[in-house]
Amino acid sequence: MIKEYTIPACSGMKIDVKQNDTITVIDLEGGQVVDFFAEAKGNPGEFLSPRVTIDCNESLKLRTGDTIYTNLYRPMMEVVSDDVGEHDLLHPCCRPEMYAFFYHNGTGHPNCLDNINTALGERRPLITPINLFMYTKLHEDGRISVEKPLSKAGDRIVLKAKMDLSLGVAACSVSESLCNSGSCSPIKIVIEELHR
Repeated sequence: MIKEYTIPACSGMKIDVKQNDTITVIDLEGGQVVDFFAEAKGNPGEFLSPRVTIDCNESLKLRTGDTIYTNLYRPMMEVVSDDVGEHDLLHPCCRPEMYAFFYHNGTGHPNCLDNINTALGERRPLITPINLFMYTKLHEDGRISVEKPLSKAGDRIVLKAKMDLSLGVAACSVSESLCNSGSCSPIKIVIEELHR
């Protein structure tokens, strides 16, 4: 069975996934970042951890064949295929304080922290997702810069669930920088279930 979900620009959604299901994340219009977070089903205390993923894969990059890990160092997902090959493992979700710091417009601004928390029915003070399609350039002197995403319309990444999951996914709300190519657009998630 295949289930398709469209997440409008600047909003979020919860999607439940079973072990061995495939998760396809599609950038519909190109240049749109996806804040991609997940919890072990029924256990919010075990969740997707980019930092543990960096540690286990010994890389700041996510590549086809890599495993995404939880904060408890358990395999959560595997990268099956990837059209883009550039994703961010460093930045936390955008939130009102970030908009206030950089753009002086934090009050009332849609943001991924609130969108994912609302979707999951939680109040996490900070969420560090995997920012799919986000291009964070690493400079030789240690600086980082957020550049225009390399994803084109229809580009996708396919993941395989290694456990039952609750996804919290947001179409990133930053229109003030190159993060989403200067404007925000919808994304699509396709879940392909195993025959059960």
